[in-house]
Amino acid sequence: MSGSREQFGSKLGFILAAAGSAVGIGNLVGFPVGAAKNGGGAFLLMYAIFVVFICLPVMLAEMSVGRNSQKDPLGAYAALSNRSGGWRIAGWLSVITPFMIAVFYLVITVWIFGYLLQSMIGNLDELAQADTFGDFISGNSIFAYMIGVLLVVYLILQGGVKQGIEKAAKILMPALFFMLIVLVIFVLTRDNAMAGVEFYLVPDFSKIDASVVNGALSQAFFSLSLGMGIMITYGSYIDSKADVPSSAKLVALTDTAVAFTAGLMILPAIFSFNPEINPEELSESSVSMIFSFLPQIFLELQTSIGYIGASVVASIFFLLVFFAAITSLVSIFEVPVASLMSEKGMERKPALLLCGVLLVVFSIMCALSFGHSEFFTNFMTYAGNDNSFFTVVYDVFYDTILPLNGFLICIFVMYRWKKHNFNEELDKGAPKFKKSLFERYVNLSVGTFIPVILLVIFINTVAVKYFGFSLLTELF
Repeated sequence: MSGSREQFGSKLGFILAAAGSAVGIGNLVGFPVGAAKNGGGAFLLMYAIFVVFICLPVMLAEMSVGRNSQKDPLGAYAALSNRSGGWRIAGWLSVITPFMIAVFYLVITVWIFGYLLQSMIGNLDELAQADTFGDFISGNSIFAYMIGVLLVVYLILQGGVKQGIEKAAKILMPALFFMLIVLVIFVLTRDNAMAGVEFYLVPDFSKIDASVVNGALSQAFFSLSLGMGIMITYGSYIDSKADVPSSAKLVALTDTAVAFTAGLMILPAIFSFNPEINPEELSESSVSMIFSFLPQIFLELQTSIGYIGASVVASIFFLLVFFAAITSLVSIFEVPVASLMSEKGMERKPALLLCGVLLVVFSIMCALSFGHSEFFTNFMTYAGNDNSFFTVVYDVFYDTILPLNGFLICIFVMYRWKKHNFNEELDKGAPKFKKSLFERYVNLSVGTFIPVILLVIFINTVAVKYFGFSLLTELF
């Protein structure tokens, strides 16, 4: 591609954009419920430890590779490995993975958009019905909603880095934070809300086992958008004089703060609006919580603030989740777009159009997985179960490949690119990082135990997902 590579206009712009990629549906719903079901405060503590001691070093590895190479993941692996064929495979994985994640993430975002519009026009009572979600995802209206979501994503990405991604992040992320705080304040003023706060924050160490530890690490790793090529791509848009370590810390802090604060909204809301709830019955599925359970919870509000008031609260919640989904989707989709621009010399608009057409095709295949088509609904059998095309894409590219990509970036920076190049890149613009205790820890962890942990997670995920047994359970 001709011309110099685009860059973020400010440190704040990068932090908000990177945080936008990290803050998603899992932060707002999956994390709070997962914490509540797995030891409350103990889960939170483990999550924070994993973010600091495992995820942050991996984020630094990805960002440093991106900034040094000034390329997308495919180009970065090729350039820094002197065109080694083996490492180009790692580059391809880091491009294909976010594209396929964008495929199923678009479908979920379309569902959220549909629920947002329905709650805004006063159909909350219908959304709260048990069979509404199943009818919705198997109906034809989702294809109309898909057009609306694609238009929003296109309008953001066609503006490029400064005028598109950064500008959108500066609007959407503060709006997301504001709505989240408003909902937290509202929920905490409800009766019985403190029961939910206590359940969320008080540690229950008796629930901690190998599966919970693995869940906390996976949540932390996935939550920060690691293994998707996003931080490599965004790192390539960072100025060479920027302080990468401090920026990474702020991104991790922002993501964790949003996840924690979301817990102060979800759990107190559940306990307040449904005091008889049995916490063990809460679903760890973000999709189930958002589309099946929470609309029923919001409808309960009509007894205190009326149906219109309940609809307003529901609309704000779905708008909040929609903003989080859009910022993540934009970040994920930027990776393959940037790859076409960098590797094939394409301008942004044609690259966006080509990736967009492919995204639509695969997303429609995912959407057809919910009863529209027998072929896509029962696409593949493994671990004794028939799985839809949507489930296969999720299992392969989200649950399985991400830890493998994390393992590969660690091995790459320490043993192919070499440690001294890694350190020199992080030292640029960060004089306090050079020869610090944190730098020594990053070198030690990225070069030793972090890749081992990620490789174990990858192998165990393959065993669980595709063969129906857990290696960790067998070992522990």
